[in-house]
Amino acid sequence: MSKWLQSGRRRDICFLLAAGGELRGQELKSHLESHYDDRLEPKSFYGSLSALVDSGFVEKRTEGLHDVYALTDAGEKRLHDHYEWVRECLEMVENPE
Repeated sequence: MSKWLQSGRRRDICFLLAAGGELRGQELKSHLESHYDDRLEPKSFYGSLSALVDSGFVEKRTEGLHDVYALTDAGEKRLHDHYEWVRECLEMVENPE
């Protein structure tokens, strides 16, 4: 698997988009801050988001004054692949041989 989800923040952004569909950048940032119980630096957050857009896993469009983000088909596939890997790892923990 490529390093596209190497960052935990990128993974979490993709999970939020998978669950919520299209979200504004500020909505994504607020959801992550609530989950992490910590403030995120805008430059760092939007850098992670831009990396996902540049990689083709998230699409960005402008709606009025706001940028809206959504998971692409490629992003959804990678997210499901990552989920399967995590599931397999948890099964090994639960059922050691």
